[in-house]
Amino acid sequence: MAAEINLNRLGVFVALIRAGSFTEAARQLGTTKAMVSQHLARLEEELGVTLLVRSTRKMSLTDAGERFHEDCARVLADAESAIARLGECRDTPMGVLRVAAAGDHGPAIVAPALAAFAERYPQVSVELVVSDSLVDLIAERFDLSIRLGWLRDSSLRAAKLASFRQCLVASPAYLAAHGTPGTPDALASHRWVALTVLASPTRWTFVDASGAEHAVQMRSVASANSTLAAHAFVVAGMGASVLPDYVVDDDLAAGRLVSLLPDFRLPEGGVHAVYPGRQPSVKVRAFIDLLRERLGS
Repeated sequence: MAAEINLNRLGVFVALIRAGSFTEAARQLGTTKAMVSQHLARLEEELGVTLLVRSTRKMSLTDAGERFHEDCARVLADAESAIARLGECRDTPMGVLRVAAAGDHGPAIVAPALAAFAERYPQVSVELVVSDSLVDLIAERFDLSIRLGWLRDSSLRAAKLASFRQCLVASPAYLAAHGTPGTPDALASHRWVALTVLASPTRWTFVDASGAEHAVQMRSVASANSTLAAHAFVVAGMGASVLPDYVVDDDLAAGRLVSLLPDFRLPEGGVHAVYPGRQPSVKVRAFIDLLRERLGS
C-alpha cells in the first residue's frame, strides 16, 4: 500500500492540522479549500483509514489520525533538517580538503594557508600532500593542486592567485671563482644548475630595457628535480640558476646569493590553483579566496 501513497499529501495533512482549519491551511499552502479537502479525502482513500472527523464548525483527529499525524510531522521535520543540512554543505565549507603542492612552496606557502583555513572553517579537516611530481587530481582524489610557473594544456580548471619573479642568481663564492656575467650571452660559458621539472631547464630568454629578447642555451653541470634541491646546489657554489623570488629573497638579503643581470628581466611565473570539474566546490572556492587574500598581502 505504501507504494500507492502520494507523499505530497502528507505535507497537506500536517499543514491542515497545524493550521486548525481548511480555510487557513489553504491560505498557508497557497491553494484552495476544495483542493485541501480533496487531498485529505484521497489520502484517507489511499490509506484505507479515516484520519479526520469534520463537521460544519470543527474538525478532530481520529485515534488513527492522531498517531499518523505524529509520525508524519516527525518525517517532515527530518526531511526539513536533511534539506537544511544539504544547504549547509552547499554554502559552508566542510569535510576534508585534500591539496597537492610541490616541495618548494608546499611547506612555505600552502601549509600556513591551510592552517589558517582550518581555523576559519572548523568543520573542515585539511590534508597536504607534498610532491614534486605532477599528480593526477582525479585519480588520486585531490580537491585541488597549487602549481607554480606556467601551466601545461589540460582539461582541468585553473585560477591564477598571484605572480612571482624569476631571479637569476649565483653565490659570491661561485662568482669569485668564475667571474660575473655582464650579458645574457655570457651565461653560455658559465656553469648552470638546471631545474628539470621545467619545460626548458637549460634555455632561457632574457628581455632588455628596449624590449629586445636574448635567448641563451646554458651548459648544465648539475640538475635537480626540485626547486629546493637546485637552490641548495646554487648556494653551495656549483653554478648559476634561475629560481623564484620566494625561495631566494632571504638569501639575497643576507648576501648568501647575488642577483645577476639587473638590466634584464625574465618572464614572471604564476601561482595557480588547479581543480577538476567545471565549478569549484564551496570548500575549494573558499580556500582559493583565502590563498589569493594571503598572497595579495
